[in-house]
Amino acid sequence: MSRPVIGVIANSHVISDDYHVQAAGEINLRAVRDASDAIPLMIPADPSLFDLDELRASCDGFVFTGGRPNVHPAEYGEEETEAHGTFDRARDQLVLPLIRACVDAGQPILGICRGFQEVNVAFGGSLYPEIRDLPGRDNHRMPPDGTLEEKFAMRHQITFTESGPFHRLMGSQVVLTNSLHGQGIKEPGERIVIDGHAPDGTPEAIYVKDAPGFSLSVQWHPEWNAAMDPVSRPLFSAFGDACRAWAAKRANGMRDSA
Repeated sequence: MSRPVIGVIANSHVISDDYHVQAAGEINLRAVRDASDAIPLMIPADPSLFDLDELRASCDGFVFTGGRPNVHPAEYGEEETEAHGTFDRARDQLVLPLIRACVDAGQPILGICRGFQEVNVAFGGSLYPEIRDLPGRDNHRMPPDGTLEEKFAMRHQITFTESGPFHRLMGSQVVLTNSLHGQGIKEPGERIVIDGHAPDGTPEAIYVKDAPGFSLSVQWHPEWNAAMDPVSRPLFSAFGDACRAWAAKRANGMRDSA
């Protein structure tokens, strides 16, 4: 059986001051290849380049990656402030309807960091602009100095809901993860179930209630060392299995209609 194709959402960048590019981190692409056993396909975050339906038809699932720009607060009914940071409105316009369309159809999605926040906003949730400014909360941002290994090092525990989907998937109710984010969930969306928290109460794991397909998302970065990490690998592996099932279902549907 051929490997499923998983779309990896890219981010917009400007190089040499005026040359616009789309890029996705290689560790995201390798995580899909090595831990999901799938073909990674980088998807530019620009809705003007394709129709939503043809994009969905080109992939068996989607990874909504992290990124430096944040979801614009207008998407959850709040005014923009300096604390909200930078934005990528084209990505907002692509991913929010894409998330909803995939969930409604049962097409697998995996949200990571900003992608985790996008899933929440897509279903009517809101975000805090800066977690570390909240009373009693820790600084979850990436360390400003050090090697890449040091920046992605394990930072805190996450406790999952007993017998919830993450507990069942990981085989443990408490796991250790990295932490590289500034924003976080303020109010969960209407169908968003928070299934895991950091020690300071910050939501770290969610899924979409009554979603017919895989809909798990995490606030940490499981793409780092995904093939070897005992927390990352089962997450990407289960996502890959869901994408294989979607591909098989689609192939059977095409044969039945032939």
